Amino acid sequence: MGLEDMGGLAMHVILSKLAPSDVASFCCVSERLRVWASDDSLWARFCSDELNLSSPRDPNGNPTVSFKAAYRAWREGFAMYPWSLVMRAKSCWSKLKAWLAVNFPEVLPTLRKGASEDEIKRFEKSLKIKLPLPTRVLYRFCDGQELPDEDISGSLPSSLLGIIGGYSVYDHLVNVFLLPLSQMVLETKDYMRLIGLSGRSYKYIVVAASATYSEKSFFLNCISGQLFVGTRNLVKDGEMLPCVPDALINSVHDPKGSQQQDAMLLWLEEHGRRLQDGIIGVCQERKLRRINLFPEKAPICSSAVTNGVKVRASAAFVPEFSNLQDESDKFMFAYSIRLSLSPDGCIINGMTFSSCQLYWRSWIIRDNDLVVANPNGEAVIGKYPLLRPGEEEFVYESRTSLQSSRGSMEGSFTFVPGRLADAKGGPFAVEVASFPLQLPEYIF
Repeated sequence: MGLEDMGGLAMHVILSKLAPSDVASFCCVSERLRVWASDDSLWARFCSDELNLSSPRDPNGNPTVSFKAAYRAWREGFAMYPWSLVMRAKSCWSKLKAWLAVNFPEVLPTLRKGASEDEIKRFEKSLKIKLPLPTRVLYRFCDGQELPDEDISGSLPSSLLGIIGGYSVYDHLVNVFLLPLSQMVLETKDYMRLIGLSGRSYKYIVVAASATYSEKSFFLNCISGQLFVGTRNLVKDGEMLPCVPDALINSVHDPKGSQQQDAMLLWLEEHGRRLQDGIIGVCQERKLRRINLFPEKAPICSSAVTNGVKVRASAAFVPEFSNLQDESDKFMFAYSIRLSLSPDGCIINGMTFSSCQLYWRSWIIRDNDLVVANPNGEAVIGKYPLLRPGEEEFVYESRTSLQSSRGSMEGSFTFVPGRLADAKGGPFAVEVASFPLQLPEYIF
């Protein structure tokens, strides 16, 4: 074809249009074409596009002599997996780590290096299971998180570093970690003993759990590839809920593996998307920071401003308190209310006040569009928050349950300008816009 007579610039343009496998084949044609096809700028682009690498490093993080050498090391290190699946798992972890580096860097030291093939095989042998292929690849990139080893009741901060995050309601605190393989073995065997299935082949394995007081655990079905979370009846009769839409899971229907996606991969990808899109984020209470699962964006987070008082509200499903066998209170939801006063203060009938204080609450709770409760009374969780311009939001959480998996809440708060002890005017109502209570497609 006369390719060797072409100029280097033209050849570079041609090679840049090819896939890495085609460029590698090009190297075998002749010595001159090998030189052109070995241009490291080409392999730098391949490493960037497929592996999000900005410097030449092998799968263990060690520097290599060139991007071409790095690419070869990655292909050889993951030769037993479909490359499309490797790229997807790498992208999933890269996006998660990039978000954490900017927004929650204290979590990064808890992430373990990837597990080796031998470590995964030993893990599978100890539990007599075979991990779904996508989960195997995910753990090749990161073997979960280091769990806090101190007495949790004595030191909470490190137990709030779970990358899945959580919520708090009264004294119920949830913060979910992705477990390392070694801990998965212990947790799985403990749960099987607890529910009387020890000694059998482990169809379900514990892959994530809360490191705080709450008993919230996630189980991967190694046969179907689905991820489940335990309910209140988990120990009594093994009751669990699926965490990912069943229709998306095809790990058992794709023997070649090129399009496999089990629930673990879909779950982590969705979690990363929610973080990147700002649907959830990091909250700070005093000096404690954690990933907060209460949504921050519409339409699953409502927002309303009345006379300068802003109220944001959203809910999170609480599977570990839900009881699917209870006809009246099947689905439990925690909700978070955030109150703040605008920088201009409280404005009523053209008059401005530098503070206002909550006195009364009134709620309308709907279950499947039917009003099922209308609770009202003084204060919120026993407190009468005083709002001032420029101060942080006053945040409180509570909970409610529904018979069905879909409902909503709305209501109002009654405030007085000034203080309750020194009111500067009559009471006024502040809107709490409707926010959904619904069983989500993805449960975290």
